Amino acid sequence: MLAEIKGLNEECGIFGVYGHSQAAHMTYYGLHSLQHRGQEGAGVTVSNGEFLQQKKGHGLVTEVFDESDLVEMIGNSSIGHVRYSTAGEKSYENIQPLLFHSHRGSLSVAHNGNLTNATRLRAKLEDQGSIFQTTSDTEVIAHLIRKGGESPAHDRMKEALRQLEGAFAIVMLLENELVAALDPRGMRPLSLGKVGDAYVVASETCAFDVVGAEYVREIQPGEFLVINDDGLHSSTFTTEEDRKICTMEYVYFARPDSNVDGDNIHSVRKRLGKQLAKTAPVDADVVTGVPDSSISAAIGYAEQSGIPYELGLIKNRYVGRTFIQPSQELRERGVRMKLSPVRKIVEGKRVVMVDDSIVRGTTCRRIVSMLKDAGAKEVHVRISSPPIKHPCFYGIDTSTSSELIASNYSVEEIRQQIGADSLTFLPIVAMVEAVDRKDNSPNCGHCLACFTGKYPTEIYDDSVLPHEKDEGKLEAEKQGANL
Repeated sequence: MLAEIKGLNEECGIFGVYGHSQAAHMTYYGLHSLQHRGQEGAGVTVSNGEFLQQKKGHGLVTEVFDESDLVEMIGNSSIGHVRYSTAGEKSYENIQPLLFHSHRGSLSVAHNGNLTNATRLRAKLEDQGSIFQTTSDTEVIAHLIRKGGESPAHDRMKEALRQLEGAFAIVMLLENELVAALDPRGMRPLSLGKVGDAYVVASETCAFDVVGAEYVREIQPGEFLVINDDGLHSSTFTTEEDRKICTMEYVYFARPDSNVDGDNIHSVRKRLGKQLAKTAPVDADVVTGVPDSSISAAIGYAEQSGIPYELGLIKNRYVGRTFIQPSQELRERGVRMKLSPVRKIVEGKRVVMVDDSIVRGTTCRRIVSMLKDAGAKEVHVRISSPPIKHPCFYGIDTSTSSELIASNYSVEEIRQQIGADSLTFLPIVAMVEAVDRKDNSPNCGHCLACFTGKYPTEIYDDSVLPHEKDEGKLEAEKQGANL
C-alpha cells in the first residue's frame, strides 16, 4: 500500500499462537503478512512455560528479526505486534508487545486500536501509585490488571477490560496461556484459526494462509477467549453492544486476500467499485486504480461500466520508505519513485482514476499531475468511499479535522485543488449496501464516524489534540456520539 505517502495509517496488527513447537517462527511469519498494518516497529514475546522472552525493535519485521533471534526464542506460545503509532511517542519503549514482571508472574500485552479514556485512566492509576514506563495507552491495561487485588487472574483481566473505552483487539501472554479479547462493539477485526493442534489468533485471516492455519471463526465483540493446554475457554467480559466494525477495514486497511466478518475484502471492494460506477458514470477510455488498495475497486468499476481496466499506474516495490524525507520537494520526488504512470496506456486517453479515499489531498493531486504529465487527456477521479470529514479516535492517525481536506472544502473545491477534470465520492448509502449485503439500513453494524461524525462511544476531551479544542470543534465532533 501507499500508507507512507497516502496520509492514512492504521496503527498495528497482532498475532498469537499457542501449542506450537516453533511458536516464535510462526509469529514472525504471521507478522510479516500483517506488515501493511504497521511499519514503524515489530516485536515478539515467547513463553517456554516457565518464563517470557522478548525481542522487539524499530523498523519492518525483516529488519528487526533474523534467524538467530528466532532460534533463541524457544517456546510453544507466542504473541507479536507490528506498529504504526497513533497513541504514544515513537520510542523503543512503546514498541509492543509490552512485557511486565511481578511476583505473581509475567504478562505480555499487544493491542490493536486506541483507548479514548486512556489519559483519564492513566491519571487515576498514577494517583494510586502506578509508575508508567511508556506513553502507550496499552500500558494502562496492564496496570489495571495489576490493580485488581487478589482476585483470580481472569477476573482481574475482565474487570480491567470493562474499564476501557474505545477500540481494542488484545492478545495477552502468560507463562501457560494465551488470552484474546475484543472490545464490546468489535471495532477492530480479530480471528481464530488452527494449525494442527495449535491455535492462532490474528488481526487478519491472511496471516492464517501464510502459516498454514485453518480459519475457525471470528472472535466476537466482548469475548474473552483463553487458550491453554486444556483447549479453548470462551466467556464474555461485558454486556453485548451493537457491532460497529471499522468500515475502513473494508475500504482500505485489510489485505484483499483477508476475510473480515465472513466476507472477502477483494469481493467487497469490487462491489464498492461497481456501486461507484452506478452512482458516478463518466465517458472515458480506460479505468485504472491506485496500487494496491484501490485495484479491486477499479476492477469493479470497469466491470460495471464496461470501460476497459488497464494498469495505468505501476508501483515500485523496491523503493525505501519516503515519508521521512525532510523537504516537500524530496517527498514529491519520493511519490514519483513509488508510483509511475504507464505512458502508452494513458497517453491521449480519458482516464478514470479510482482511489479508495482522499485524506489530505496531497497524494491524489500528485498522481493526477503525473497522469496528465504522461499525456492523459482527461483524469476523472472516483473515490470508493464517502468524504472523510471527521477525525478518528479509534486507531487511525486522523485526530483533527484540520488535517482532513473534506472537512474544510467542498467536493468542487477539492476537485480544483487536485487538478481533476471531475471528482465523485461514493455516497454513504451506496457504501453501506456494498459492504453489508445482509441489511441495507443505515450503519448496519459498521462504524461510520469518519464520514458522519457520529461516534459509537463517548469521546473524551483528552482524546483531542489541544489546537483542535482551541478551534472549538470538539462539540461539533461529539454531537453524534450516540448512534
